Amino acid sequence: MEKITPFLMFEGKAEDAMNFYISVIEDSEITSISRYGANEAGEEGSVVQATFTLKGREYMCIDSNVKHNFTFTPSFSLFITADTEEEIERLYKLLSEDGAVLMPLADYSFSRKFCWVVDKFGVAWQINLP
Repeated sequence: MEKITPFLMFEGKAEDAMNFYISVIEDSEITSISRYGANEAGEEGSVVQATFTLKGREYMCIDSNVKHNFTFTPSFSLFITADTEEEIERLYKLLSEDGAVLMPLADYSFSRKFCWVVDKFGVAWQINLP
């Protein structure tokens, strides 16, 4: 086994999500992307498969051309350890915008500052400032 890569399935928003994530998380980039063409299984221009990195960790994603009765759940989340108060406040603001706040940014007994949010694409994030 070479590696294990987190895989995110979107329904038409994969490229928007990747572009948003790499704009929010520094040292991140889209490393490959292939799109559906005309007369293929998915909507033309949508993502067949793509890879991107966030702080050096690789992720894969697709735009599913099949509608499912499920989507992302907050029981699986991406965890960020912030370095500064400014960083956690910026990430909280950007990642919760047009999404949902599961735990507001606050001082919790286990952390100086922590929050748990779901972004506008449905992906959950826990952000911690130890």
